[in-house]
Amino acid sequence: MRTPPILRSPRATAAALAAVLTVVTVCVGDAVARSYPFGPRTRSVNDLGNQFVPFHAHLWDLLHGRGNGGLLLNWQSGFGTSFLPDLGTYLSSPFALLVGVFPRDRIDLAVYVVTLVKTGVAAAAMTWLLTALRRGRGREWAAAVLGASYALCGWSVAEAAYNPMWLDGLIAFPLLCLAGEWARTARRPVLGTLLVTLAWVSNFYTAYMATLGAALVLVVRLLLEDGASREREREWLRGLVRAVRTVVLGIGLAAPVLLPVFLGTKHAYPGWTREFAPAAWPDAAARLLPATYGFFSPAVFLGTGALLLACVLAFHRGVPRAERRVWPGLVAVVALSMQWGPTHLLWHAFATPNGSPFRQTFVFSGIVVIAAWTSVARGWPDRRALLGGGGVLVLIAAAAAPSALVTRWTYPLFAAGLVAALCALALVRGGRFLALAALLLVGAQAGQAAATTAYADRQRLKQLDDYAPWGERQRLQADAVAGADGWPRYRTDPGLEQSTANDPLTVGGQGGAYYSSHTPDVTTRTFLALGGGFTSRGRALQSLDNPVTDAVFSVGARVHVPRDPHQVWNRPDDRPVTVTRSDVPPLVTVRPSAGPARPFGRSPFRNQEELLGAPVYTLPRTVLRSADGAAVTDRNAYAYEVRSGTYTLSASCPAGSEVFLWAPDLFGTARLGATGEPADLRGDLPTRRAGMLPLGPGTGRIAVTLRAERDGTVPHEAVGCLDPGRLAAAVAGLKRTGATRVTVSGSGVHAELPPGTEGVAVLAAPRIAGWSCDGRPAGSYLGLVAVPVGGGRTAVDCSFRPPGLRAGTLTGAAALVALLATAFGPAALTRIRRRRRG
Repeated sequence: MRTPPILRSPRATAAALAAVLTVVTVCVGDAVARSYPFGPRTRSVNDLGNQFVPFHAHLWDLLHGRGNGGLLLNWQSGFGTSFLPDLGTYLSSPFALLVGVFPRDRIDLAVYVVTLVKTGVAAAAMTWLLTALRRGRGREWAAAVLGASYALCGWSVAEAAYNPMWLDGLIAFPLLCLAGEWARTARRPVLGTLLVTLAWVSNFYTAYMATLGAALVLVVRLLLEDGASREREREWLRGLVRAVRTVVLGIGLAAPVLLPVFLGTKHAYPGWTREFAPAAWPDAAARLLPATYGFFSPAVFLGTGALLLACVLAFHRGVPRAERRVWPGLVAVVALSMQWGPTHLLWHAFATPNGSPFRQTFVFSGIVVIAAWTSVARGWPDRRALLGGGGVLVLIAAAAAPSALVTRWTYPLFAAGLVAALCALALVRGGRFLALAALLLVGAQAGQAAATTAYADRQRLKQLDDYAPWGERQRLQADAVAGADGWPRYRTDPGLEQSTANDPLTVGGQGGAYYSSHTPDVTTRTFLALGGGFTSRGRALQSLDNPVTDAVFSVGARVHVPRDPHQVWNRPDDRPVTVTRSDVPPLVTVRPSAGPARPFGRSPFRNQEELLGAPVYTLPRTVLRSADGAAVTDRNAYAYEVRSGTYTLSASCPAGSEVFLWAPDLFGTARLGATGEPADLRGDLPTRRAGMLPLGPGTGRIAVTLRAERDGTVPHEAVGCLDPGRLAAAVAGLKRTGATRVTVSGSGVHAELPPGTEGVAVLAAPRIAGWSCDGRPAGSYLGLVAVPVGGGRTAVDCSFRPPGLRAGTLTGAAALVALLATAFGPAALTRIRRRRRG
């Protein structure tokens, strides 16, 4: 069997070598850090464990026909939310489909493999780009080392490693540069457009940055073309026009995904905004070196060999003078743009990101690697160039000395890499010992990158929240959910004692917990009005563990698991996994049409009653006293002010009632009486909000012991006494007039109603943008989907279409027509002219 020609190509061999070198290096670094899957330390930090792994688990379920919902509507999270924006943000990369070949209980391993594959593909793509910009015959192995250095840059191993969707941007930058090169030379217009589409569909956020970077590279390539005639200027203009056409058509083809994602962000609950602050220059210089880590500085580490070659370029007399000036100039301009407020906003689509503020660093790393390749593609640098470049690199390292980010390993690794790179380039220049030179460069790059990967793995666990991978706890929880599931007759909530903010996606069920960049504003505000808790400033919603809200949202089964031992603040908990079942109304109920419901007020107890349609709480007067018995002063007309310490909250609840506590700004514990089970409250407004919690039975005069670990507030109406009898009567009334049968799909709901129904049919799902009922936009009943019924109607049909899907589909179709015209139009015109001449 003959080997395909492309596999015999030195360029393809170099690309494959870069991919293998990259993957092996990352695995070695993770193994040194004893990180999953090579050791006991979890790698699921921050959003990796809280968002990306759960969303990939939901994708696994959809691929295997086990998920509740479809591509348009997700029934498992937030009591029903739009899925297409989440798909386009977290899962639209073609590499995400790889999770489907792994077992469900190895989802963490599947995401890790996807991360490795993306990193390796980025190395191969950059290697292919470098050899496309200039072939560099006989030096393809150096392009492989530089391609690996790009894929192993500090941004990749320190930040994108736990944001795997960003790695699609790492792939996109060389691919978009390649599309720009084809536009410049009037080649492969269709393939170039499809590369743009692939980049923007995979991850629009990093694709935007990669597009800006590719545009800069294209401009430099046009400026460096030989000649300055009028015809040459016209050719430059034609090249730019072809590039713009490629980008516009490519983004147009991606519109069916992009527009729903864009509008999803518009309808999302406002996130955390912060002012941009440039990094200190010593910190910025330190991040060029190995074994450094910092959340608010650009992770530009590329390996000493790549940095040395980039610094050599300005001194390399074998490279034309224009290239020696323009490429270093571009590197300097991009570096300065990362530190200046207006250009920082330009890089990030005019919004300072929440969290790491230097997300465009991968583009800068790619431009540095292109400059490094430029210095060797025409010929190896001589001694003068090596001394000059080495001197510049030593000055950069010296400038990093004042930074606290420098570790005891930084300078030894830097010095070893610099010596190895200088020796390798000297050997290559002499024309002998090529294998030894390659070994020195590869070893220096792999060693420094593996050490930086291991150091970043350790530092992330120290500085960020982390989550345990799939284990016995998740298996027991998933089994309990599956055993209690009765969807769509009722919902099964996996419980408030969550492992992640997206437990329903991980272990199943149809719960209220949900964490996404697209958490709808209406969902968050409805949950807050009902006493729900959140983290991440309102975008990570917690389950509503309350009998009234369970009745409102038709939660007929609720799973209770021990507190997650992986969370450091949790106490030991040996409770078994249990399921609480409740008699609840169907998903669609009918309310009287006497007029619009009153808007939500300040008290979540009264808001729950308003949404339920019946009074079920007694709200007693409360008195809060400190440990010495003194009355606590008020923060304002609605809340007491508390400091760190112990307090007693006194009230009166009727015997036989159930006591609930609402203290959204309290960080500590609450306990009813002297023997009650302590309940955790994690409020710290505005970042975190504690949800309403059950404390136990009411026995007349009650005393709630509060232990505050931080300063905060406690509302005057912090206690609600729930009457189970009234609640049961209200539920019976809603069941009597509710739907007799409900069917759900991945795009809507069909409900059959009792004959003679009059009033307002209410679907137990937030009224997010995109719902329509009976062909008209759905109404809202205190934040839930609603539609008037009467006149003999016995059925309600509600469908969901994400905002922007229709416009995006039309835009994509128009772009496809334009692309086909671009591809086949010239040939068709030529045939027509020939026929006319004939």
